Amino acid sequence: MARITRRKLLKLSATGAVAAQTSGLAAILASGQPPAFAQGTTVHWLRWADFVPASDVLLKGQITQECQKATGITLKVETINANDLQARITSAIQSGTGPDIIMAIGNWPQLYAESLADASDVAEDIGQDQGGYYEVSKLVATVGGGWIGVPFTVGGNQIAYRKSWFDEIELKAFPDTWDGLLDACKKLKAKGRPLGQTAGHTFGDAPLWWYPYLWSWGGKEVEADGKTVALNSKEAIESVKFAVGLWHDACDEGGLAWDDTNNNRAFLSGSICATNNGASIYIEAKRKPDTYLTEKGEPMWKDILHARIPKGPGGQFNLPNPFTDMIMGYSKNKKAAGDFLRWVHSKPVFAEWFASQQGYSDGATRMWEKDKVWDADPVLLPFRDIPPFGRLAGYAGPPNRKAAEVVTKYIVTDLYAKAIQGVPAEAAVKWAHDEIAKVYV
Repeated sequence: MARITRRKLLKLSATGAVAAQTSGLAAILASGQPPAFAQGTTVHWLRWADFVPASDVLLKGQITQECQKATGITLKVETINANDLQARITSAIQSGTGPDIIMAIGNWPQLYAESLADASDVAEDIGQDQGGYYEVSKLVATVGGGWIGVPFTVGGNQIAYRKSWFDEIELKAFPDTWDGLLDACKKLKAKGRPLGQTAGHTFGDAPLWWYPYLWSWGGKEVEADGKTVALNSKEAIESVKFAVGLWHDACDEGGLAWDDTNNNRAFLSGSICATNNGASIYIEAKRKPDTYLTEKGEPMWKDILHARIPKGPGGQFNLPNPFTDMIMGYSKNKKAAGDFLRWVHSKPVFAEWFASQQGYSDGATRMWEKDKVWDADPVLLPFRDIPPFGRLAGYAGPPNRKAAEVVTKYIVTDLYAKAIQGVPAEAAVKWAHDEIAKVYV
């Protein structure tokens, strides 16, 4: 398979068969004998350190043991901070050695397409068996009709907020417009309870806030042709002007330096009234009801609800984070890696892991919309609807390699960070437009 050049890699990184497999698995378990191909094979799977720790415990323990028994594969699960994943991918591709499978976030697979093994057979079989993939998962994991990875799940954010604090300012529901959010959080900041949001270089909460925010004002990176850069617009400038006021009047201004963990800690400590986040804040508060308490000494999880990012003149959107498992082109265990992914996606195995997520992530295929996990807690139900209503980075063009490079360089996030720090809105938008144009040249 063709390899991307070292220079280009550094530039990018700096900035029916499944059913048969499942029945075969049952036969293997019954016989106690692993399939001949996998005897003695080790598959190394590199993933993020999950924001639901119970899921990593399950993968490294029970599922690893089940994998050995069912397939003969010795599974090595390695977890690292998600912000370190791209550096590991770069290093592995440069050296031609490393994990057999690496989890990618969002549209990252597009950056590394030439250095990945074809995963079409595995991905298509899983999709056919499980009701088809969400479009957001398919778009980031395919190039030219072929699959460059196997979609695993779809993550995404909703706004977690303290219901009682909004009740105190006579709001029975979370504001659904930007003007409403500014008015509410301005009042709450005066009480020492600001809105918490990052404008830093972090993989999740920054783009998952600023991209939908831009779109809600009618802004976009490129036109539908995927070539014409279109950021420098009246809509984008208006979005920046409003964002500056929102930040200084309603937000915790320390958020310029936050990563994807700071807002979790701030919320659970009672320092902020709301934040755009995955379900992990609520799940953690519920897991430790005696640790995370309200100012009245009651379990905090009972005071947490979720809402969508507000709408603007351009609409209301979310940016999903599809997670894709990439089989690396340098791997000497490609077949075993593919067979492992078939196995871990088989309905009974994936169901174990999916249950451990408790609603933090959606399946990449549509069958998991109907899973019983969504019946367990109505507070988490809003997360089920993230994939079908998502828009991907690179809009209005495709989420291709160029769009992925823009995400990796944090250009959209930095657009707002620069303005928050004093750069005039027009100048900040022009800077971001020019930076995107360098990518799309």
